[in-house]
Amino acid sequence: MYLADRLTGRASPRFIAVEPLSCPSLTRGRFAYDFGDTAHLTPLVKMYTLGCEYMPHPNHAGGLRYHGMNPVLSQLYHDGILEARAVGQRSVFEAATLFAAHETILPAPESSHAVRAAIDEALRCREAGERKTILFGLSGTGYFDMTAYGSYLDGTMTDHRPTDEDLAPAFAALPKVE
Repeated sequence: MYLADRLTGRASPRFIAVEPLSCPSLTRGRFAYDFGDTAHLTPLVKMYTLGCEYMPHPNHAGGLRYHGMNPVLSQLYHDGILEARAVGQRSVFEAATLFAAHETILPAPESSHAVRAAIDEALRCREAGERKTILFGLSGTGYFDMTAYGSYLDGTMTDHRPTDEDLAPAFAALPKVE
């Protein structure tokens, strides 16, 4: 409904995709044809990708360590309908623990990326004196991620941002499609 309203001009909601800083397929990837798997068994799909040869840093980031982005979301981003931002995992877990303290729901790390963006948007609105409705998806609980929460709480969790040099080999290995 919200996307249809945006596409038909009836309303202008903002859509923000949030991804891990360690695996920034939208914010730093290329819009290209790539394999959906490292074995090159899937068909080529046009998506924002870091390259199927990219090996993300072994930090937590939940289940968001995939090299590419969904093709539909990629096209929406490419067309400027969807915004994207990458956030560090310490910031994500900070938002998750704040959310858990106030809502008594421990969010999964994947959902906590959306929680982080929602909190950031709420703070931005408060600073600007704007009143907005902020809707985000909470799709899972973090009960199976207690080790990661422990790492955040004991201060051993780190953030990782790949360098251009880290990304270059996988970009160079992207399939050549005319």
